Amino acid sequence: MSLQRFQAFVGVESAPVKNEVEKGAIRKFADAIGDPNPLYRDEEYAKTTRYGRIIAPPTFSRTFDYGEIPGLELKREGLIHGEQQFEYFRPIFAGDVLYCSTKLADVYEKEGKLGRMTFLVYEQKGVDEAGETVFIARSNVIYRG
Repeated sequence: MSLQRFQAFVGVESAPVKNEVEKGAIRKFADAIGDPNPLYRDEEYAKTTRYGRIIAPPTFSRTFDYGEIPGLELKREGLIHGEQQFEYFRPIFAGDVLYCSTKLADVYEKEGKLGRMTFLVYEQKGVDEAGETVFIARSNVIYRG
């Protein structure tokens, strides 16, 4: 896909997808990343903290379904994850229901040792049932077509 074709999708957002945050999923994720923090697994401990309940690790939002940007189709093979950034407005709590979406925020090209590379800048967002933004994640994906 050419830079010009990608540019037509800049600013286009997927329909929000409902994601339910389960404490068991948080615990499994914490186990998978090797983080023993009791905030991610022990309800009694979590009650004694400023959060008052189990929270998710910072990168847990990568497990959510963000939907698809309508019409934007590209091969997933050969994509390179270039960079990831998370901005949280509050923790993700066990029991949260979050509506997550993604959009292509920017696209640009650079010339590298192996030729031309297209950089896709995605922005994922999670909004709670009250309509408040809980987090925004930004990622750069390198597409070599």
